[in-house]
Amino acid sequence: MSDVEDIDTENPKDRKFVEALSRGLDVLRAFTHGSVVLGNQDIARITGLPKPTVSRMTYTLTKLGYLSYSQQLEKYQLDSGVLALGYAYVSNLRVRQLAKPYMDEFARRTNTTVGLTCRDRLSMIYIENCRPAEVSTLRMDAGVRLPLATTAAGRAFLAATPEKERGHLMAALETKYGDQWPAMKQSLEESFEEFRQHGFCLSLGDWDRNVKAAGVPLHLADGSIMALTCGAPSFQLSEETLKGSLAHQLEMLARDIESLGV
Repeated sequence: MSDVEDIDTENPKDRKFVEALSRGLDVLRAFTHGSVVLGNQDIARITGLPKPTVSRMTYTLTKLGYLSYSQQLEKYQLDSGVLALGYAYVSNLRVRQLAKPYMDEFARRTNTTVGLTCRDRLSMIYIENCRPAEVSTLRMDAGVRLPLATTAAGRAFLAATPEKERGHLMAALETKYGDQWPAMKQSLEESFEEFRQHGFCLSLGDWDRNVKAAGVPLHLADGSIMALTCGAPSFQLSEETLKGSLAHQLEMLARDIESLGV
């Protein structure tokens, strides 16, 4: 598997699937892996695509306004066409608009950072983040990606996902993490059991040793699933407070948002 998380590999028998379009989108996804600027060789390494294919894709995407090319660096970066698409998605997302006042109040009252996330392949992506004005840590702007397997958001999403889809995601995670998978799988299974018993999942330093967080699924009216999280630096938030109080309050927050019919 390439660094681009390919869990939706095309079926070669699917005549409707446009492979060239898929490869072009993989090139754009390469820029979500931490680097602001990438050369064709970098993109080829991340995506696993042949360099001549990457060169054609970057040329085309630049012509269309989704990438720009720096003559000085001899590398590419995302351009305004991508921003326009992302903004159109986020600004028209009704759940984000309706949930934000509830999330703001929860963040103010609990002095935690509250996030609304959705899945993209093997990551969870922030589409909204709320935190008290006096809190300067855990700043997670819209578009920030989180790993699916080790965060409270990802665990809550997986726990609420139908068994068949979850099995598909778990298989992809196994391929991605290799030798690390047995310990990670055990941790996930424990998290799923926690969800069955209590209705939430925790991440106690698993993603970031300095962060404690809780996550709960958010079931939308169209059948899709997102995840709500709340968290704080470990020195500010004890496991007892998170598990005994805040996680249950977060679950009630999710039910309140769901009652809006989003």
